[in-house]
Amino acid sequence: MKAVVHADKAGFEGLAVREMEELKPGVGEVRVKLKTAGLNHRDLFVLVRHKPTDPPLIIGSDGAGVVDAIGEGVVDVRVGDEVLVNPSLGWKEKSDAPPAGFEILGLPFHGTFAEQVVVPADNVALKPGYLSWEEAGVLSLAALTAYRALFTQGQVREGMKVLIPGIGSGVATLLLQFAKAAGAVVYVTSRSLEKCQKALELGADRAFDSNEDWEQALGGEKMDLVIECVGAATFNKSLKQLRPGGTIVTFGASAGDVVEFNLRDFFYGQYKLLGTTLGSGEEYKEMLEFVTKHEIKPVVDRMYSLKEFGSAFERMEKAEQLGKIGFYIG
Repeated sequence: MKAVVHADKAGFEGLAVREMEELKPGVGEVRVKLKTAGLNHRDLFVLVRHKPTDPPLIIGSDGAGVVDAIGEGVVDVRVGDEVLVNPSLGWKEKSDAPPAGFEILGLPFHGTFAEQVVVPADNVALKPGYLSWEEAGVLSLAALTAYRALFTQGQVREGMKVLIPGIGSGVATLLLQFAKAAGAVVYVTSRSLEKCQKALELGADRAFDSNEDWEQALGGEKMDLVIECVGAATFNKSLKQLRPGGTIVTFGASAGDVVEFNLRDFFYGQYKLLGTTLGSGEEYKEMLEFVTKHEIKPVVDRMYSLKEFGSAFERMEKAEQLGKIGFYIG
């Protein structure tokens, strides 16, 4: 089968479309013949974390397709089922943090940028009928990340004021859609006028330039919740916009890992800082019920063929996308 594989060289130079041996499901596993797959920032990081001395790796965490083989002991999944792949491996029940052994599909296990993927049967879910294959293939990782950040950690409720810096990524656009569906008042930032305009079309109550004075742009309003997925470039700005006792949830660091902030201001403000990563199988089920109830569709930026992976990665690396980048596979 054809697949986008990382091997032999560090970084992007190690990526190529290669022929790989067809996969076979083991006990408790299913094989999905993929129709579409989604690109994530994680795939950029994998190119650094996966070493040239490691065995060749099919990358990719998101995908959707049709089950074409099942392993021994699988009873709840059938050949022919149209499914989404949940990339959260080894984390079944909702918990404060993932258990030991938690991994994300695409490293260290073969991922979705291929004609087939094998995953545990618990890691597929029936595709909601209202989603196209393009939408289904790019949904899972971003939607699960957004759901846990907003609902489990952020405890969003109707009427809360929520700030989402750096609108444009797949997770950020879904955070906006989820928060509006939950009845929150949502503010977003971006350096792109086009992305700000799109956010307003998606329901944002206000969108402003990330380079502006945020306090002026918000008219002095303070936030109940900030979902921070940018990193060092925006963290302190985000913190300043919290009301006393407000919460900041962080899961991204594309603009820098290390943050310095005033500890005294933090504890006087009675702020809460929570980290989050992806989510559990229980939250994945809740997320699918939520998006189906509200018929939420991920914003699809652009679709590529697997052989065009270079253009897709370049678009992601330059942060040119608005929503999710995906691949047509089968």
